Amino acid sequence: MNDPTSDTLQAALARYGLELPEDQLAQLDRYCRLLWDWNEKLNLTRHTDYDKFAGRDVLDSVQLSRLLEPGEEVLDVGSGGGVPGISLAIIRPDLQVSLSESIGKKAQVLDAMARELDLPTPIYHSRAEDLLEDFRFDALIARAVGPLWKMCTWFAPHWHAFGRLLAIKGPRWVEERREARERGLLRHVELRKAAVYRMPGTEADSVILKLRAKSSDERNSKPHEEEGDES
Repeated sequence: MNDPTSDTLQAALARYGLELPEDQLAQLDRYCRLLWDWNEKLNLTRHTDYDKFAGRDVLDSVQLSRLLEPGEEVLDVGSGGGVPGISLAIIRPDLQVSLSESIGKKAQVLDAMARELDLPTPIYHSRAEDLLEDFRFDALIARAVGPLWKMCTWFAPHWHAFGRLLAIKGPRWVEERREARERGLLRHVELRKAAVYRMPGTEADSVILKLRAKSSDERNSKPHEEEGDES
């Protein structure tokens, strides 16, 4: 067991094979301390030591960052305490990251943290699907905001407003896919595994799923399985 009082973020990242530039490391350290301070007033995270922050939050964000092209406009859906949105904005400063959060108090905290971190990250006190009425994004990113069927329901009228949805999921994703398929919500949606990596401290894998709307030609072609790996 790691002693959280003697640990450092750099050491925790090293345990998971993660190495970041010094400026990003310092900014992530500042962010997680802000997050922990705010967490004492408002429930934002269960990852309240460096090991969990590194092995869950930063690891997820690094894996996600590898799936995004330079300069893309990205919206974090239901950002909560800022993961993965704020950590992604730190790791990939070339991206144009925006955060959406429907709970007012959490949106205010996100805004305060972004300002203290000097991040050019717009914070919207809004549901993501409402933003998609007026904005378009290259990618939506989501972690722990709801099962696949709910996300597919939320975004069903808005697939034209973003290029793809990247959703971080645990081992239950197969069951979630079945639920969404049984509700007919994947009929016009392509779903692929874009990344697979071990969930620290477990024998299970985390996955990042990529969902996008099928083109009209794809909709009219012979049906195929949604669960194939990203090619």
